Amino acid sequence: MSKNMKSICLMVRDDQYDKLHEMQVNMSGYIRDLIDDSISEHVITLNVTEETRSLYNKVISMSSKGDEELEPHLRSALKSMLDQSIKDMQKLQKKLATT
Repeated sequence: MSKNMKSICLMVRDDQYDKLHEMQVNMSGYIRDLIDDSISEHVITLNVTEETRSLYNKVISMSSKGDEELEPHLRSALKSMLDQSIKDMQKLQKKLATT
């Protein structure tokens, strides 16, 4: 579902503009995502590498839905991680049963 948009004028410092330009992000999308994060009651904060953060900024800033579009992929990754953890624990359980 598409949300209505409002056009606003935004003033940023030169250093902020330069950094965002260097990051190659769509400023409108980036700011919308930051606003959504700060007003949401359901936020996840992850520590990631600089490379992952840069990739996230580029991808999410180009998304019309922001993090909302990422959520199904995050859920899939979490399920995959859980599946792997269960397999690892089952291997450990079998190993302990034979000792």
